[in-house]
Amino acid sequence: MSTAATPVRLGDYRPPDWRVTDVELIFDLDPAETIVEACLRVERDGDAAAPLHLDGEQLELLSLQVDDRPLEADVYRLDARSLTVFDLPPVASIRTRARIRPAANTALQGLYLSGGAANGFLLTQCEAEGFRRITWFPDRPDVLARYTVTLRADRARYPVLLANGNAVAAGEDDGGRHWARFVDPHPKPCYLFALVAGRLERIEKPFVTAEGRQVRIVVHAQADAIAQCRWALDCIETAMRWDEQRFGRCYDLDVFHVVATHDFTMGAMENKGLNIFNSKYLLADVDEATDEDFRHVLAVVGHEYFHNWSGNRVTCRDWFQLSLKEGLTVYREQEFESDVASRTLRRIEDVRTLWRAQFPEDAGPLSHPVRPAQYSAIDNFYTATVYEKGAEIVRMLATALGRDGFRRGLDRYFERHDGRAATIEDFLAALGEANGRDLSPWLAWYEQAGTPELSAEGRHDAASGRYALTLRQHLPQAGPGRPLPIPVALALFDRGGRRLAAQASGPSPLSGDGVIVLDRAEATWTFEVGAAAPVVSLLRGYSAPVRLAQTADPSDLAVLARHEDDGFNRWLAVDTLVRRLFADALQGDTRSAVHDAWLDALAGLLGDASADPALIAEVLTLPDETTLSEGLQRIDPEAVHAARSQLEARLADALEPQLAARYAALETIAAAAVDPASQARRRLRNRCLTLLARAAPRYLELARTQWRQAANLTDRLAALACLLQAQAPDAPEALDAFAQRHADRPLVIDKWFSLQATVAHDDAVERVAALTAHPAFRWENPNKVYALLLTFALRNPRGFHRVDGAGYHLIAESIARVDALTPQVAARLATSLGGWRRYEPVRRAQMRHAIERLRARPHVSADLSDILDRSLA
Repeated sequence: MSTAATPVRLGDYRPPDWRVTDVELIFDLDPAETIVEACLRVERDGDAAAPLHLDGEQLELLSLQVDDRPLEADVYRLDARSLTVFDLPPVASIRTRARIRPAANTALQGLYLSGGAANGFLLTQCEAEGFRRITWFPDRPDVLARYTVTLRADRARYPVLLANGNAVAAGEDDGGRHWARFVDPHPKPCYLFALVAGRLERIEKPFVTAEGRQVRIVVHAQADAIAQCRWALDCIETAMRWDEQRFGRCYDLDVFHVVATHDFTMGAMENKGLNIFNSKYLLADVDEATDEDFRHVLAVVGHEYFHNWSGNRVTCRDWFQLSLKEGLTVYREQEFESDVASRTLRRIEDVRTLWRAQFPEDAGPLSHPVRPAQYSAIDNFYTATVYEKGAEIVRMLATALGRDGFRRGLDRYFERHDGRAATIEDFLAALGEANGRDLSPWLAWYEQAGTPELSAEGRHDAASGRYALTLRQHLPQAGPGRPLPIPVALALFDRGGRRLAAQASGPSPLSGDGVIVLDRAEATWTFEVGAAAPVVSLLRGYSAPVRLAQTADPSDLAVLARHEDDGFNRWLAVDTLVRRLFADALQGDTRSAVHDAWLDALAGLLGDASADPALIAEVLTLPDETTLSEGLQRIDPEAVHAARSQLEARLADALEPQLAARYAALETIAAAAVDPASQARRRLRNRCLTLLARAAPRYLELARTQWRQAANLTDRLAALACLLQAQAPDAPEALDAFAQRHADRPLVIDKWFSLQATVAHDDAVERVAALTAHPAFRWENPNKVYALLLTFALRNPRGFHRVDGAGYHLIAESIARVDALTPQVAARLATSLGGWRRYEPVRRAQMRHAIERLRARPHVSADLSDILDRSLA
């Protein structure tokens, strides 16, 4: 049994006693043994008696000098995690030489080898604490320095050498070796350091910034993948132009490099001027990527580029402020995709993710505030709370300030803190000062865990023509006297669906955008609406990340489903009906007024030729089982699966003729088109196919025809899923044909693994276990582990929570195996067990036992120990 790391507490923060102003790094690169020479110029900036503390792990010290003089052993202390130097002058030069072993680094933190010894290449991942595996350094984000980096390597094996900043020199060495030097003029924390060396191909295009800078955008990948990078290259250009136009942010180096790798624990990394991407979020063509992949590339490319300002030029003071860069950048990414693709679809998907991942996280033992008060393993705080809930807080601020006001505040934030490390308080102060507002109450959103509950009660007085809306908020985890500012975007409609221009009075004004702010436990607003009761649409665009409790009549929800001009709330009305039907189904009630309103709303949308096809596809897609379980006290996954399946079958049966007609009408979509309109049409067509296959076995022939004729991966996978879910006799043959066709494409095979992992048949556990022995599965590759095992644990509740406990045993054994290789991946996989308290007694006991068995094993990593301990706490 291993001991978890000592907690780090926000309240203990103190500025560094030593600053590093300049760093010179020289790498003699080799996968077996790399020599790293580091020269740090340090300046005392605190306690005059404080020694210089440098973090370092898995480093072999070869030499140590101060101001070019070797140090005696009695003036420094070296241990497995740090190097401490005593009795330094106020300004000094610290020079170290170290040996590291990239090929042995399976943790994928620091410098490591991607792709194997024969054809692989070297690259780095330093966020959050990987730089300490490269050289000794004060590995904390509030130490910003300017870097000069020289890379030396064998030219034949590593012809491409890349590091942060601008290339300033290059040359040849003896013995077939070469070198390149890079200077980054912008001070940065060490977590943004990056290098890449290997045999890589490239594509590029020129870009001229709004400030007139001539820039090259260059995407690098191995030879078998470079042809799939054209879409990413175009997306980068789109993101750069959008950020100039929307937020006034221009690029600031000569070249923007992006590199693809199959071996990466994260989605991508925003290293200054040298972004490194998991290939999953960079490679795309229609035969080997789905429409969803194309959209993910657009979004993630934008996200990492936008970090150039929100994260790089202005970084976070400490890791407690992680959402300062991630939440803000997720919001910027969401706005980017909303502007260039579909705002409604992106908003629906973001909220689905919030409900599926962050709400359960906030309700379980792994709950934490957006800015936690302490952590033991910072790698475990790259969570849905920090990212998605953090983005929702930024969205609320943008809603409250208005588009122009938010832009003014963000301009001030960037100008004031450029080249510095900032805090959440700095962010709120800049936004507030630019708008003459006190935003300090919004800090509560960052400091309090849990999902707020917002209840709404309306009362109409026909005699006076007034409608009174009372809103109440409740956050069980918060102490008394801590109300949150909750912006509520709303609109009122008459029964015919016409928007009412109602005047309102209450404790806060109704903005021109139709927003009121509830900043106390309870408040009432009064609207002048006339003699007829209005239909009220609340939280338009999902203006706050809350649970809404509202006793809206089913007929009111049907009106909103047909007539709301906010696409998200149109979907939300249908989703609300579905959740009520699901609750009824769990109680055995199969028919009600809610049922009729639901099917009428769906039929109306399906027959509406003017409705966005992507929106129709979304309303035809029921919430997944995890989302539907979120409000239950004791979850029985088998009962949840049965109730949801019953609803989906009822939907398919009731709308069969309309679904068949829509499917046929959408047959002429251009197979290679990836514009938003074509993607939306394919999305709806494939949703119709899925429901038709559920309605009657004869429609499987449609799936077979689509499988044979599909000219893109989106349609091919959709048809294959229909055959597999229906247990069609030819499904195994189709699976084998798919695997053979794409055998040399690891990202497509990942989808093959994921598809099988999500099938909720009785033998799901055995199927997934068998797939871990498939030749294409690699335990040391995060993408493979996520595609098969994490997908099974998170997206197949019936299989994972099988009552005999076999699913828990499979995942627990997998976690132990992966922990010995890549602890970050093991810790992420272990979060699937964290919600054990919410299940019925048999499953609850089995999940707890699986966690306890894992915790009792020898040599458990600090990352995994942290998740297990918090799960049991």
